[in-house]
Amino acid sequence: MRLKVILGLLLLIAPCSLQAREPLDKPNIIFIMADDLGYGDLGCYGQKKIQTPVLDQMARSGIQFRNFYAGCTVCASSRSVLMTGQHMGHTWVRGNAGGDPSVQTLRTSDVTVAERLKAAGYATALCGKWGLGDAVEGNTGLPNDQGFDFFYGYLNQVHAHNYYPEFLWRNKEKEQLRNVVQGSGRAYAGFEGGWATKRIDYSHDLVVEEAVKFIERSKDEPFFLYLALTIPHANNEGTRGTGDGQEVPDYGIYKDKPWKKQDKGQAAMITRMDSDIGRLNALLKKLGIAENTVVMFTSDNGHHNEGGHNPETFDPNGPLRGMKRDLYEGGIRVPLIAHWPGVAPSGIVSDHIGYFGDLMSTACDLAGVDSPRNVDSVSIAPTLKGHAEKQAEHKYLYWEFYEQGSKQAVRDGNWKAIRMPMFTGPIELYDLSNDLGEARNIADAHPDVVKRMAAYMKQAHVPNQNWAPRGGVRKNQPAPGDGKPRF
Repeated sequence: MRLKVILGLLLLIAPCSLQAREPLDKPNIIFIMADDLGYGDLGCYGQKKIQTPVLDQMARSGIQFRNFYAGCTVCASSRSVLMTGQHMGHTWVRGNAGGDPSVQTLRTSDVTVAERLKAAGYATALCGKWGLGDAVEGNTGLPNDQGFDFFYGYLNQVHAHNYYPEFLWRNKEKEQLRNVVQGSGRAYAGFEGGWATKRIDYSHDLVVEEAVKFIERSKDEPFFLYLALTIPHANNEGTRGTGDGQEVPDYGIYKDKPWKKQDKGQAAMITRMDSDIGRLNALLKKLGIAENTVVMFTSDNGHHNEGGHNPETFDPNGPLRGMKRDLYEGGIRVPLIAHWPGVAPSGIVSDHIGYFGDLMSTACDLAGVDSPRNVDSVSIAPTLKGHAEKQAEHKYLYWEFYEQGSKQAVRDGNWKAIRMPMFTGPIELYDLSNDLGEARNIADAHPDVVKRMAAYMKQAHVPNQNWAPRGGVRKNQPAPGDGKPRF
């Protein structure tokens, strides 16, 4: 009799356990994005000196993508691709604003991922850096007007350089902090950056705390959290003011390393971020929603060489050529780790070729709503759910960039083409299957492939009134290739 009771209880418990491992019809989505983190800055992507145990474990127990790309090679345009699901030839914001913030603003007609998820019944939040619309008269690009129920952080990307700012935005209101800031005397994108002479409130910590609070109050409904961290972007103005752009409260486990202080700061920022992601994972588990939440982690573009640190200390681009502002792989190929306990397969390394624009179709697919019709987006939900055999592929991926004389790039399978300057320059061609470092330009040997890639470039580019290569730059926008570090 006692045995029958135990067996009966087991039968009652088993279905509940199995049900808990099934995804919700509308699973929670957390998209975490670092700022200027290189492809090789994480242990799971080959980093040897900077410790990232949380992200490394997420990669081991989830899916690690090796052929994933940012929307662009700098901040604003990459985020525009992410939010709209349109590649660089179609999205509205195609570069950093320079002296004119109006060109770095999403329009009312632009449909964001947050708007589609909000329509599907999701609570939506952005914590961190926006960069697609500032608080100026007539602005249409503020997060709360682009589908986010809640926003906390930075609007202006130059403001976001400073980790100890005088204020952050809570929705559409300034929230004063206790820091005291010295202005740089130079304004970019309508904002004068600076550095703190009195450091109390570390913005990264505040942003993470708001993300925690949003998850706690949204745990009983489907939610979308876009956590756009500023780590490890340098404070460029702080570099000029103090000589150290790697702003962090302490160097942590790196304080006794035989490195210069900027290198210690760079490493400490990344490890601090990793620890905070661990805090979020623990919270999801504590709230009982980890198995109903897909967490994705990436970076907005390749690594930087700003802030006074020495990139060679950490080899942040690993085997790749180039860095931020390049369209070589080191400027646009970024980590992507997807973690969804009980749903996403464990310990998978995926070579699926995807990019930021795919968040739109993926999120809509998971939420059960249609994507906008005018997107350049492929859902990776089949891969996330362990059905890689059903995964659709892009015909090609496309990028364009307006600084440094302008450039375009296309990836088609293992073929990668780069043209500098846009439209008129010679096309370089690389076979990434045996030349990941893009060391051997084989365009002369494959004229048929070059012709096809040129056709893709022409097909992908739609003119934009705010963005023109070379001589077409707006009068109040810094000239491309002037050598000044900007965003």
